[in-house]
Amino acid sequence: MKQVKVLFVCMGNICRSPTSEGVFKQLVIDSGLAEKIHIDSAGTHAYHVGHPPDNRAQAAARNRNIDLSSQRARKVQSSDFHEFDYIIAMDDSNIADLEYICPEDQKEKLHLFLNFAENITAREVPDPYYGGEQGFESVLDMVEQASTGLLNSIQKKYKL
Repeated sequence: MKQVKVLFVCMGNICRSPTSEGVFKQLVIDSGLAEKIHIDSAGTHAYHVGHPPDNRAQAAARNRNIDLSSQRARKVQSSDFHEFDYIIAMDDSNIADLEYICPEDQKEKLHLFLNFAENITAREVPDPYYGGEQGFESVLDMVEQASTGLLNSIQKKYKL
């Protein structure tokens, strides 16, 4: 069986998408599926290419035993639409940007992340960049719930 590939996407790839990558990666490892699921993240804009995740995102994740320090921001590439099975956007703006550049035959791969969260009524993972520390904690809470739902969905679809 081929690896299932998941790409998390936010605007700059320094807050929400690297947090999602880290949380989901840890969940996949803890579930014994690291060899079967590949995880990455990217941004719709190139503002921070090559930079590590925001220090506040790293600190909040580290408090939950998740290490984001090895990640580096990158921009979504056209090859990502063919490479990844799931392209997970954090908000409506990101998904609109992705839909604009996504080949028509790959659009079924695009998803809003919180659609996988059973107990969250919000549509979007809010951008914590301009807020305080609590915003990063709230993002982690949402990402943890959505990650569980995403993993369950992948396990059902691919019988993992």
